[in-house]
Amino acid sequence: MKDYDLTDEDGTVLVQTARKIVTEYITKHHRLEIEEKIKEKFSFDAGIFVTLSISSELRGCIGYPMPRRLNNALVDAAIAAATEDPRFSPVTKNELDKITFEVTVLTPPVEIKVDDPSKLVSCIKVGRDGLIVRQGFYSGLLLPQVPVEYGWTEEEFLSHTCQKAGLPGNCWKDKKTTVSSFEGVIFKEEAPNGKIIREKL
Repeated sequence: MKDYDLTDEDGTVLVQTARKIVTEYITKHHRLEIEEKIKEKFSFDAGIFVTLSISSELRGCIGYPMPRRLNNALVDAAIAAATEDPRFSPVTKNELDKITFEVTVLTPPVEIKVDDPSKLVSCIKVGRDGLIVRQGFYSGLLLPQVPVEYGWTEEEFLSHTCQKAGLPGNCWKDKKTTVSSFEGVIFKEEAPNGKIIREKL
C-alpha cells in the first residue's frame, strides 16, 4: 500500500481543513482559500473522498476516485459532500457541530483481471480494498470502510457495489462488467470537532 507517506499529523490537517472548508461555505457562502503551506504539502495527485456523518449515520459522501491535485480536490469534495450529495438535503449551520468529518485518500484504482469472474472473490479483501464496478454507462464505488461497517463478506461486497452502480447484485459475474480495486488511508474525527484518528480497518 503506497499510502503517500501520510503522517497522523497530515491526516489531522486534512480533516480539520475539510471542516473549515465546509463551515466557511455553509456560514459565509464562500470557498475557503487554503493556506499556502497546506497547499504545498498536498500538491500531489491522489483520489479523495470526504464523508460526513451524524451519530454514525451517513450525512453526505462525495469524492474523486481518479487521482487529481489533492489540495484542490479536498475543497471540491468537502463542499460537494455537504451540499451536493443527491441522497441528502444540503447541510445546515445548525448541523455543523453534530457532524463528524472523515477524509479518505485513495490509491489509483487498478482493474482486477481474471479469466473467470468467479475468481474475483479471491482477489479482493474486506478491510483492505475499496471497489469500483463498471458496465456500460453504469458505475458504482464503495470505500474500503463500508463492508467492514456492515460486516459483509467479499461476495456481499461485490454485489452491494453492483447495486450501488444501479445494476443487479450478481452483475460482477458478467464478463461485460469490469471490477477495479483501490486502497484508502482513512482519517476521521472520533466525535464532532474531536480528536482525529487514523482508522485501522
